[in-house]
Amino acid sequence: MTKATVAGEALVKLAIDALEDIKAQDITTIDVRGKTSITDFMVIASGTSSRHVKSLVDNVLEKVKEQGVRPLGSEGLDTGEWALLDLGEVVVHVMLPTARQFYDLERLWQGAEQSRAQSAGEGEQ
Repeated sequence: MTKATVAGEALVKLAIDALEDIKAQDITTIDVRGKTSITDFMVIASGTSSRHVKSLVDNVLEKVKEQGVRPLGSEGLDTGEWALLDLGEVVVHVMLPTARQFYDLERLWQGAEQSRAQSAGEGEQ
């Protein structure tokens, strides 16, 4: 059995597709290559409730595992206010809108390239 490898932009697309599948809101991708050694991309999305936040992260986890990606870790799945899924080259943050506004990761990483994910088949950039 061979292990599939998904990296960089392909992993971002996989995560975004999984989030869109179950109606994540305000999905943003931030390219942080050259800004931090922690990861290459951050995907940030909002859920409508604690249960929705957990479902969104669970769906991303399921989809990446189907492609042979083993997450390095996860945090916050028990509370549902903010959940993080570390996929190595991509870190997925899913938060309630209040937590997202409070932590304001988009502004924290200002200066990094930022793009809003387009729903229904984002094309090549």
